Parts: sequence; structure tokens; C-alpha cells
Amino acid sequence: MDTLFSVLHVVSAVFIVGPMAILPMTAMRAVRAGNADQVGVLAKSTNLTSLLSLLVIVFGFGAMSLADKKYDLSITTPWILWSLILYAVALALTLFLVVPTMRRAAEALREGTASRYPAIAAGSGVATLLLVAVVVLMVWKP
Repeated sequence: MDTLFSVLHVVSAVFIVGPMAILPMTAMRAVRAGNADQVGVLAKSTNLTSLLSLLVIVFGFGAMSLADKKYDLSITTPWILWSLILYAVALALTLFLVVPTMRRAAEALREGTASRYPAIAAGSGVATLLLVAVVVLMVWKP
């Protein structure tokens, strides 16, 4: 069962968190192209993948709870705790800054006003760097 949760954790990280990080970058391209409809769809997709990324946490807790006792893993294990904190910040940035800004950018493009490209770039860039740090911690386990 430990192997199953570990596989689910890694697969969901790759196929859910990956798009969570990449979709806003695709939206920036759509903003530059002036494609409001595509930006709107990408905002919805980013929101959905961000919410689905909570499955990674569920599977991670499952893997942690089933891990061999010799590893002495808990939520207070430093690399696990820092991974959770960094992920939470990345998720909050995505849900409360990037997605709403993408929605506003879609509306702005429809109205022919400022695109809000810099806010999408900054928010998604920081969130992606935080997610990269989580991957480093998960692999390195300092």
C-alpha cells in the first residue's frame, strides 16, 4: 500500500501540479496575443488544477503514514514541513493572485484596456519557483 500511495503522490504531482505551474505561462502568451477567450479558459483550468493539487497532499500524507518506521517521518520532519509551507504559499498565490488576475486580464482584453501581464508573470513565476523548491526538498530530503 505504501508503494501505491507513493506512486499516486508522484503521478498527481507531475500531472496536476505541473499544469498548475505551466498554464499561467500559457495564459501570458494568450494575453500577448490578445486572445481573451483563451485567457478565460486558462484561468478556469488553472483554478481547477490548483484545487486538484490538494490530492498531492492527501497522497503524500498517505505515503508518509505508511512509510517504514525507521524513517521516522511526521509532519514536523523539517523537509516535509517546509514543503507543505512552500506549497501552501504557492497555492495561495495561484488561487488568490494569479487566477483572479488572469480573469481580470481576460475582461480587460475584451474591453481593450491594460492586460495585467506583469502581475500574472510575477505571481506565477514566484509560485513556480516555490513549487521547484518543493521538488528539491522532496528529492533531497535534507
